[in-house]
Amino acid sequence: MNQRIDSTYNDPFDPAALLKWYVEMGVDETIGCESIDRYALTAEMLAKRQASQAKPAGRPAQASAPAQPRAEVKATDEMVQLAVSMARKAETIEQLREAVLAFDGCPLKKTATNMVFADGNPKSDIMFIGEAPETEEDRQGSPFVGPAGQLLDKMLYSCGLADAVGDRSKVYLSNVLFWRPPGNRPPTLSEISVCLPFVERHIELVDPKMVVLLGGAAAKAVLGHHEGISRLRGRWFDHASPQLSRPVKATALFHPNYLLRSPSQKRRAWSDLLNMVEKLATL
Repeated sequence: MNQRIDSTYNDPFDPAALLKWYVEMGVDETIGCESIDRYALTAEMLAKRQASQAKPAGRPAQASAPAQPRAEVKATDEMVQLAVSMARKAETIEQLREAVLAFDGCPLKKTATNMVFADGNPKSDIMFIGEAPETEEDRQGSPFVGPAGQLLDKMLYSCGLADAVGDRSKVYLSNVLFWRPPGNRPPTLSEISVCLPFVERHIELVDPKMVVLLGGAAAKAVLGHHEGISRLRGRWFDHASPQLSRPVKATALFHPNYLLRSPSQKRRAWSDLLNMVEKLATL
């Protein structure tokens, strides 16, 4: 490693050169200020496990304390109720943004760089809701600015929902989660549960004519269906809540990230986009 750094950046002890090399090698986050000897940690953990399993001679084995997952579920329920309470108090989109920023009930907030709330025109007739921020979104604090967002911008322009690639004046974009999961992993049910009250209130405050859910996690969370995205895409649903003036038409599309991994599905996505634009014109 030192030879590679030395040959490329001349000084292997220059922190800036080392950081640049890490970035070029694909490192996109740090999780600690000090290095950890994982081998020593494993040995220490193994020794502790063996010590805990050893039983003194002549003594009956004592039953270990049962696991208590219910405490975690109860805490999650309390956080969900807190989220519901905070979301209901928001009378404007800006107040909702401040409520999300102040909410500490989602553990992802501790690991994310920025809270990612929304982008685009909140007075738009169409609201897109994705799954969760990714690396670039976390850095910039704005949804859909990474590779998936760039593809989405092209999709919006191609179907007439943008005047230029990157123009978001005719749409409104957000996510089911407001913080990036570490490693861009899929959202968990617990994380979605504590964020969903804010998402529901977000839809109520925007009051769009149409909600478009990008990806399976977003579609399942908002629509309450357990089917996969392949079965949900292209279908129409009525999304209703107490504070909406009328049910909102909702549909699901493949997430742009999925289309980047599976280009063969772009044809179906294009068909869904055209159907969506045609439906929006009738609302």
